[in-house]
Amino acid sequence: MVAIISYIIINIDFSFSYIHISNMRKNYKLITNDKEEINITIYSATNGLSNKFLFFVHGFKGFKDWGFGPYLGEYFAQNGFTSILFNFSHNGVNGNSIEFTELEKFSKNTFSREINELNQLINAAKNGFFDGVIPDKIGLIGHSRGGAISLLTAYQRDDLNSIALWASVSNLDRYSERQKEAWRKKGVFEVLNHRTKQVMSLGICLLDDLVTNKNSSLNIKKAINSLKIPIFIGHGEQDLAVKIEEAEELYNWSNKETTEFLEISSTGHTFDMVHPHVKTNEKFEYLLSRTLLFFKRNFY
Repeated sequence: MVAIISYIIINIDFSFSYIHISNMRKNYKLITNDKEEINITIYSATNGLSNKFLFFVHGFKGFKDWGFGPYLGEYFAQNGFTSILFNFSHNGVNGNSIEFTELEKFSKNTFSREINELNQLINAAKNGFFDGVIPDKIGLIGHSRGGAISLLTAYQRDDLNSIALWASVSNLDRYSERQKEAWRKKGVFEVLNHRTKQVMSLGICLLDDLVTNKNSSLNIKKAINSLKIPIFIGHGEQDLAVKIEEAEELYNWSNKETTEFLEISSTGHTFDMVHPHVKTNEKFEYLLSRTLLFFKRNFY
């Protein structure tokens, strides 16, 4: 296969249409090795699942039903994939809710927990957890911190086919030494959820995980530099939460023969999509279409 590589800034002016919400949608619950719950929603175009599986990995303060999540699930299902959206057990959202109600669990989350849970979910899929269907190809779409979790999980496996990174971070250590010192003294690091106005706490366990594993299992540079599978990097040029320089860093660390970079101008961290979902837009539609082409090129 000849790799198609791009490093381009896109200005978009084209028409698009809404997808029709008519696909099959089914909820599942996976109990992890430590008895936690991963709530899952699968989207498929028919009663039978496609054996081309795409997992969407949400980011920090994210969840499977946030904003563009269900729309994304429908989109890829209508284009021949089984879309698998899920909540990490400690993301703060209970069941299939769309709000944060489990802030104590949120405070006990770690990066390593998310990697472990994503591994368990992929393993379950390969063992026929979803209606007995065994995936022929498996891909990941990771948004923001979910991009890092996707890369670090792929680094531990040899059975994934390709990864799409949307607005992904290039570094999980996003805290100054002063912040870390205050974190240890107080026992928590508090962040404001600007949408809900909730103060959400991160426990010491997250900091300990970062300090202990930043040069090994949480080393994003080492992970992406080692991966042999195709990678798609899509990033908004006006992203204020995760600057475009992080996408460029990921691209620079990656294998250029198998990596595609797409910078979309005049859009931010969620590509102008909001929660709750209201409508799509041309920037997000373009990201979807380019991501779809990437997976079709590497799955078929």
